[in-house]
Amino acid sequence: MDVDSTLITGEVIEMLAAHAGSLELVTDVTERAMRGELDFTASLHERVATLAGLPVSVFDTVGQEITLTDGAGQFVDELHRRGWPVGLVSGGFTELVRPLARRLGIGFVRANSLQVRDGVLTGAVEGPVIDPHAKAEALKELAGMHGVPLDHAVAIGDGANDLLMLREAGLGVAFNAKPVVAEQADVAVAGGRLDAVLEVIDRHHP
Repeated sequence: MDVDSTLITGEVIEMLAAHAGSLELVTDVTERAMRGELDFTASLHERVATLAGLPVSVFDTVGQEITLTDGAGQFVDELHRRGWPVGLVSGGFTELVRPLARRLGIGFVRANSLQVRDGVLTGAVEGPVIDPHAKAEALKELAGMHGVPLDHAVAIGDGANDLLMLREAGLGVAFNAKPVVAEQADVAVAGGRLDAVLEVIDRHHP
């Protein structure tokens, strides 16, 4: 599943931008990217550039500001109880997604890494960008690792960068999603709790 605005209530890049004084610009670009109006990778670089100069201590600060979506903890606990492999794939950042995954007992994480020099963010992304194609590949990777056929895989997301992943999965769930995503997913769940998705999964994969 996606992380920002799916597993958690906010967009981590906006939370970081609030500390860099670039929130207004970043929010606008994020919104346009999630609606599919901008190329995700170009928009990511544009937003990350505004974070240059932030101290690495911002990761701890923002980590404490992250709020799980209602029902997210119960959802992940139930998936684990069923013995289902769970993975997080995010256009956000490993520095914040990995601690969150550890907290929830999730071992599979794919996210972007922010470049740091001398304890300060440079405003660049390090390594390959987790774009829509990388999200879809991560789904295939996790399914392959556990011998799960793709038509039995479930993907959950909210933004345009999740669409390829949702299409690849046997069940693509748009959760509190942008209209372009809700229209194209197999099923859309609006509002409420993340564990409401269990009912949808059980209907499609009894």
